[in-house]
Amino acid sequence: MLAESGAYPAGFEVEDANAANELFHRNGWTDGLPIVPPTEERVQEFLEYSGHQASDVVGFVAPRNITITAEKVAINAVMAGCLPAYMPVVVAAVEAMADDRFNLHASMASTAGAAPMVIVNGPVVREIDLNSGDNVFGPGWRANATIGRALRLVLMNVCQARPGVMDKSTLGHPGKYSYCIAEDEVDSPWEPLHAERGLAGDVSAVTLFAAEAPAYVKNDRGNRAEQLAASLVDVITRGTPRGGHYLLVICPEHLNVFVREGWSKRDLRGFVAERAERTVASAKRAGWLTEPVTGNDESQELRWFTSPDELMVVVAGGKTSGTSAVVPPWAGGASAEPVTKGVGVCVDCE
Repeated sequence: MLAESGAYPAGFEVEDANAANELFHRNGWTDGLPIVPPTEERVQEFLEYSGHQASDVVGFVAPRNITITAEKVAINAVMAGCLPAYMPVVVAAVEAMADDRFNLHASMASTAGAAPMVIVNGPVVREIDLNSGDNVFGPGWRANATIGRALRLVLMNVCQARPGVMDKSTLGHPGKYSYCIAEDEVDSPWEPLHAERGLAGDVSAVTLFAAEAPAYVKNDRGNRAEQLAASLVDVITRGTPRGGHYLLVICPEHLNVFVREGWSKRDLRGFVAERAERTVASAKRAGWLTEPVTGNDESQELRWFTSPDELMVVVAGGKTSGTSAVVPPWAGGASAEPVTKGVGVCVDCE
């Protein structure tokens, strides 16, 4: 017996897992990949692990009048291939996604193709073996892959964000399958993201923001902090400025350079925020602005940031090369904010 979901009205009897998968594919209840059948027993196990009752409200999406219950989250977490131990992280991510500050409806219906990116901090990273190292944006870790996928399935099956129906993304990107990383707090002396955002450093937390695909910042030659920070600026200043928070993902090799020269996250944010600019003339010549170039355009600057606080910084990635990344925000990011939530029941999580 398959459990009840917002996407389908009642339980179903099927012969086996293959039949369940074909049923789900025919009805558009998957992301195109095979699912784990969400039996009543599995769903109940996930609910018990999270400490929730089936009817507990995890989130409410006001523009769509959609209530997200713990049961619906559990069903989609099972389908995604999560383990029960992942359920508290998935719940916290859904809570963050449904927060009004995140502006879920606008970002998931946009043509710009953003996806909710999950950044996990705290003890839970080690407890459930989330990846913060090699191939951090890629495959190979069950926790990263399935937690991010669970969020996508909740979007599709509960929030009705199906491609071509409500999800009007022109291109999309692979993060719309799964977009979940952990910050490397073990090898980094910098303050972790969740602590910077007001939570106690020893609690577990997720931070969500509507994000485009990561853009690599490959720099194996720069051996000074300013050089590496300038290469981040180079990648950011493609195109024209947009509102919203950018994420800088700093690899361990680059981190070593910053730390050696005494740079903090605050120093890096300040440098990038101050120097992320391009001339109006250059933007017009590239077609980002359509007006003709005038006399003042060569000296007039377009700025990406009004404050260093519009940048987030995390340490992640492998130790094999100098490759960091810039993760741009959803093109409508000025109307959305990153949201950080504590995982499970803890002191100072809010």
